[in-house]
Amino acid sequence: MARPTQEQVEAEIALLGGLSLEALRERWHALYGNPAPRSLRRDFLIRAVAYQLQVKAFGRLSTATKRKLREIAIAAREGRFDAGLIAPRVKPGTRLIRVWKGETHHVHVLEDGFEWNGSRYGSLSVIAKAITGTNWNGWVFFGVKRRPSRNKNASLEMRQAKAQRRASAALGGQEFAIA
Repeated sequence: MARPTQEQVEAEIALLGGLSLEALRERWHALYGNPAPRSLRRDFLIRAVAYQLQVKAFGRLSTATKRKLREIAIAAREGRFDAGLIAPRVKPGTRLIRVWKGETHHVHVLEDGFEWNGSRYGSLSVIAKAITGTNWNGWVFFGVKRRPSRNKNASLEMRQAKAQRRASAALGGQEFAIA
């Protein structure tokens, strides 16, 4: 059986919210090989099934990622949480594309920075300023980090779509464009 594509996995995850509780329990059983505990709430079942679908398609979290998540959890628990621990990360080899005033800009992510127009930069913000002439958060300008929604009552569908875009960006080595 062929490995599913990222788009197929995302489509399957998007459908989970429409499944009945019993259908979610069946998906759990098919993926985990044992019945879902009856005490699990529907929203947790959706997340757990979505996670396992991704594990089956793309593999588990790396040891380094698990370690980083543990560090963040410990820091938050001890009250020394630093947003720098969860700064956006993109893998070397990723190409960021941004259209600004009709001109398309390509930025290549390197091990130690970024390349744009044949020059190396240590910061996306410097590149964004060179493109626009004004100060920008480079992560926001290139769509790697979204500005927080001003609507606290944003629909579930909007939040799910944003989560899927973030997940796609986090996979690294993928090409994506923000217009």
